[in-house]
Amino acid sequence: MCGIVAFYDPKINDKQAVIGKMMATIQHRGPDSDGYYTNDQVALGFRRLSIIDLRGGTQPIYNEDNTRCITFNGEIYNFKPLREELIKAGHTFTTKADTEVLLHGYEEWGMDGLLKRVRGMFGFLIWDDNTKTLYGARDFFGIKPMYYSNQDGHLLVGSELKSFLPFPGFKRELNVEAVKPYLMNQYNDLDETFFKGVYRFPAGHWFEYKDGEMKIHQYWDAEYKENNLSFEETVNRINEDLKETVDLYRNADVPVGAFLSEGVDSSFLTSLLNPDKVFSIGFDDSTYDEASKAKALSDINGWQFFADKVNADEAMRDFPEMQYHMDEPDANPSIIPLWYLCKLARKHVTVALSGEGADELFAGYVNYGMHTHNDVIKVFTSKMKKLPKAKRVKLAHKIKKMPNFPGKVHLYTNLAEPSEFYVGQSVIYDMDYPTIFTSSDANSILQPTYRNKLTVNGNYQRDFKKVKDLDSVKQMQYIDLHHFMLNDIEQKADKISMAHSLELRVPYLDRKIAELANSIPTDYLVNRYDTKYALRKAAERVLPDEWAKRPKLGFPTPIKQWLQEPRFYKQVHDMFDEEFVNDIFDQKKIVKLLEDNFNGDGSHRRQIWAIYTFLVWYKLFFVDYKNTVEKYQHVQPEVAALLEQGKLV
Repeated sequence: MCGIVAFYDPKINDKQAVIGKMMATIQHRGPDSDGYYTNDQVALGFRRLSIIDLRGGTQPIYNEDNTRCITFNGEIYNFKPLREELIKAGHTFTTKADTEVLLHGYEEWGMDGLLKRVRGMFGFLIWDDNTKTLYGARDFFGIKPMYYSNQDGHLLVGSELKSFLPFPGFKRELNVEAVKPYLMNQYNDLDETFFKGVYRFPAGHWFEYKDGEMKIHQYWDAEYKENNLSFEETVNRINEDLKETVDLYRNADVPVGAFLSEGVDSSFLTSLLNPDKVFSIGFDDSTYDEASKAKALSDINGWQFFADKVNADEAMRDFPEMQYHMDEPDANPSIIPLWYLCKLARKHVTVALSGEGADELFAGYVNYGMHTHNDVIKVFTSKMKKLPKAKRVKLAHKIKKMPNFPGKVHLYTNLAEPSEFYVGQSVIYDMDYPTIFTSSDANSILQPTYRNKLTVNGNYQRDFKKVKDLDSVKQMQYIDLHHFMLNDIEQKADKISMAHSLELRVPYLDRKIAELANSIPTDYLVNRYDTKYALRKAAERVLPDEWAKRPKLGFPTPIKQWLQEPRFYKQVHDMFDEEFVNDIFDQKKIVKLLEDNFNGDGSHRRQIWAIYTFLVWYKLFFVDYKNTVEKYQHVQPEVAALLEQGKLV
């Protein structure tokens, strides 16, 4: 787990100085060591967090005749058999690191052949001096970030956006089109980032860049073709494949622990891993405390349990630093507990396993069709779903026009086409969890320059067309995998963990697990009994019933209570009152929204938090950037202390 940066620009003479400044911005990703490669055309930079082959895995790594080199961020979990295969083919290895498998694999099989063989999370770059070509790839799901900017005769590539900012002539220009989609989603869901001209490199793709021309190729995407396994066989396969995957993911030359909440996803993985140390986080408010249930499972299994509580004052103080590390504003409140969970874990381990991805792959969200607890409504709906598609959709349209009645949302969302209504996780139905902004609401608080016609559902249409022939649940799973998971969940998991120099591994987002999950019949995943049903039944093999059957909670954060605390209300109000705010928002409207939320029932909290998060981020990168760098461009204090003591584990 590391950080990579690179640029192509023949006009820059002192490439070493430039790449050095870019590398310094991501020192938190690799506090152990650094390295670089330069020639007349390109520069590649690297920061290392040592996980495998602690003494010999320093990068860049070169091939036998030094004509090709690689920088790599991530882990290749099946590198050992690939290494043996490459040795038999005549390749000579100088390290025991997984990185070198990618370099020799490229030489032996080419980019397509290599990427068909690997299992892992990665962003990597290979310079081939024989062909004067830069190659790069991002993993199947986008677990590891990769950004690029290809303009004005130069290419920038890197693990984090902030590494581009010191590049000579780089213009920190806000992408005004991204503001409204962010307000509707709580994250930026466009291909172009909040920095104009900088894009996320797409997951499951690789590129080749030569003589100023970039060609991008897709090598993987989720496919959904139902298998013929019985339900019992499916449960067995989930258990077998997850156990094999977790065994691969435990491979490291440093301590490996696990994040443990009270939910089934992390409890299942942790039970399969059976680590020495597990970590949990809670809040002073007992309503939001998952640590007690996590400790109970730890006590049953004899794990060493570490827990901490989030202090509200510390959280609001540290929140700007969290947004600095996110690179783009992200108003998902779960960033806050994750920050302190990573801080806690890093004091004891270098690698932790986490449960991201289970809901998207095994259909765990209530939005996939579980909008009622009434068994009569569930049974009636399941019968209606068997109608021919045309009749079913026509009935859904009639239901939508009816006055509200018990089960209306459940009926409509199960009968209608998802492409007509689905807006991902920006709306959570039947829960005390309000929406963020609708399209019209977002436009109403923005200044004219920032208004546009984009909608959440409209941004999904390109992907809906790819899966239009699948059943409704699998369509929604595909959308969430390519939007909410890709641009929110995975971003915060990587950025917040790496801010603390901690490697986070996510076994559910393994290629083998995904291919199994995507082949499971939908009725095994979502039915009248539960969401994520097959995974829960598999978990029963290793977990007590109480954990296997527990409903999804996510990472609940008491934003509602905080925003109605006078001291935090004042903190947010002061930000809303700053002079620069009126350039982007209708300042009077957002201040009134804040005041109404404070004096009312707190139902505007997601909207307030989205605005506040954006303003915090904008001030960091556009209003006070010099002070931002001086304050936050460093390795975390607990990591620095370990380095100083020579105890970095």
